[in-house]
Amino acid sequence: MRTPTRRTMLGTGIALAGGGLLAACSGSGPDHSGHSGKPAAGPTGYVSPDGKEVAAAEAKRAASVSGSVREVKLTATPAGLDLGGRTVRTWAYNGELPGKEVRVTAGDTLALTLANHLPQATSVHWHGLALRNDMDGTPGLSQAPVKAGASFEYRFTAAHPGTYWFHPHSGVQQDRGLYAPLIVEDPKEPLEYDKEWVVVLDDWVDGVDGSTPDAVLAELGKGMGGMDHDDGMDESGSGGMDHGGMNDHGGMNHGGHGGHQMSPSSATSRTAAGKNPSPKPSGPSRMMMGATSELLGGDAGDVAYPYYLVNGRTADDPETFRARPGDRIRIRFINAGGDTAFRVALGGHRMTVTHTDGFPVVHTETDALLLGMGERYDVLVTAKDGAFPLTALAEGKKQSAMAVLRTGGGSAPGPSVRPKELDGELRQARQLTADGSVRLKPGRPDRTIPLKLTGSMAAYDWAINGRKYDPAQRYPVRSGERVRLSFVNSTQMWHPMHLHGHTFSLGAGGPRKDTAIVLPGQTLDVDFDADNPGLWMVHCHNVYHAESGMMTVLGYRK
Repeated sequence: MRTPTRRTMLGTGIALAGGGLLAACSGSGPDHSGHSGKPAAGPTGYVSPDGKEVAAAEAKRAASVSGSVREVKLTATPAGLDLGGRTVRTWAYNGELPGKEVRVTAGDTLALTLANHLPQATSVHWHGLALRNDMDGTPGLSQAPVKAGASFEYRFTAAHPGTYWFHPHSGVQQDRGLYAPLIVEDPKEPLEYDKEWVVVLDDWVDGVDGSTPDAVLAELGKGMGGMDHDDGMDESGSGGMDHGGMNDHGGMNHGGHGGHQMSPSSATSRTAAGKNPSPKPSGPSRMMMGATSELLGGDAGDVAYPYYLVNGRTADDPETFRARPGDRIRIRFINAGGDTAFRVALGGHRMTVTHTDGFPVVHTETDALLLGMGERYDVLVTAKDGAFPLTALAEGKKQSAMAVLRTGGGSAPGPSVRPKELDGELRQARQLTADGSVRLKPGRPDRTIPLKLTGSMAAYDWAINGRKYDPAQRYPVRSGERVRLSFVNSTQMWHPMHLHGHTFSLGAGGPRKDTAIVLPGQTLDVDFDADNPGLWMVHCHNVYHAESGMMTVLGYRK
C-alpha cells in the first residue's frame, strides 16, 4: 500500500473555478494557448526548442518506452492557505499546499493543462526531468510565458522513474505556494516497501505580515545595508571579461547576441511577468544576518523566513503519517525551499538512502541527510512502535519544521524536539555512489565549460562568469559529446546548481544528479552526456540568487 498524504487549503471553491477557464481557453489559436508568439530570437546556429532535432529526440524517447496518456488539469490561482494556525493569502496550484502530486508510470505521456488565474504570466518547469525542450517551462527561452487568463498544455514522455517536482520559472513565483511533487513510478520497481510518504520541505514568507517574495527580492537587491553596488570591477563583474557568448570550443564568442537585446538582470520575471514595477518594501525586514553553518561552508542563507514547513504545515500543527510497527516505508524528500538547506532526520530511526534526484545509488545507511534547494532523496526506514518526529532543521537558521510518524500510542513529539539523529552520521551527495545500472560510461570529456560563480551579499550581484543572465548568451555543446561543467565558486556563499534537461555525474562513479551543492571557495566538476538537444538553463536554485542573475544557457549547436 502506498499512501502519500497532504493537507488542503481553506476555500477550495477558488481552485474549482479553474474548470471554467480551461473551457474558455481550450482553443488552438495563439491567444488560447497562452503564447504571445515564440520566445525572442537569439544567436543563429543553435537548435531551437521547437526544432526538428527536439522532435526527433522526443520520438526516440517515446519509442523506447510504452505507456498510457495521463491527463491532468492544473490551476494556478490566488488562494488562502492554512499553514497550521496561521492563514495566509498566496498563490497555489489547485488551492493546495503542496500542490496535489502528479503520479505517472515511466513510459507514460503526461498531458497537463495549466490554467493561469494569476494576475501575471507564469510557466511550469519540470525539475529534474529529461524531457522535450519546448516543454521545459523556461519563459523567454524554451517557451513564451503563459499569460494571465490563458492556458497551455504541457505534453511529453516521462521516460525515467524517480522523484521529481514542478514549479514556475517566472520571477520569484516559486517562493509562493506554486510547487508540487511529480512521482514517476518504475514499472519494474526493485524496492520492496509497504507504504510511501512524500515529504516536501519549504521555507515560507508570502502573506506573513505583508511580506511577499517580490518585496524580499527588492530588499535583498539593495545589498547589505543598502551599500553602493560598485565594487571596483567592470560592469561584468569579472575584471574585464568579454561580454560575448561562448564559441564552439568553450572560448568567448564576440558576436553572441545575434541582435537580440534585453536587460540581463531579473530576466525571467521581466520576460514572463511583464515589466512589473519594483514592489515597495512591505512588512518587516527579511534580510538574514549571521546565519552560519559549517556544513554549508559559512554563510547559510540570505532570508529570515518566519516559518518552515513540512507538507505545508508548521511544527505547531504538523502532518501525521500513520503506519504499523514493522512497516517498511519509502520516504521521498523534496526541498522546495527558496533559500534554505534542510538537515532531515527521523527520530529513533536510521535511514537507508536508495536514490538521489531520481537515480538509484548504492544503498547507504545514515542518521541524517542534507538537502539543498531543488535536491531530492529517497530513503527506506523500518518503522518502530510509537510516535516519532521527522524533523527538518533549517540549516544554520536555528529553526525547524516537523511532521510525525505514528505507528502506535503515546504523546506526539513537541514542536521544539531535536532528535539526536540530527547530530549523528550525516550523508551528502558526494558521499554516495551511483548504482551500476546508471553510472556514466568511462570517458574523458570532449568539452569543458568553466562556470565561475560570482557576486556577493554586499552588492547582491550574483552572476555566472561575472555576467548576469541573458537568454541570448549560450555556452555551446554538440549532441554526442561528453561535457564537463566546472563550477568554480568564487563567492562566500554556497550555491545549489541545477542543470535542466539532463543529469550529471559527481565524479567517476559518483551519483547521478541534476542539482548539486557547490561550497564557497571550492570547485565542483560534473559530467553529462549531451543527448537532449535544445536550449537548457544552468542556474543557482536559490531563487533570489537566480533571479538576481546567477543563470545561464547551454545551447546545442546545429
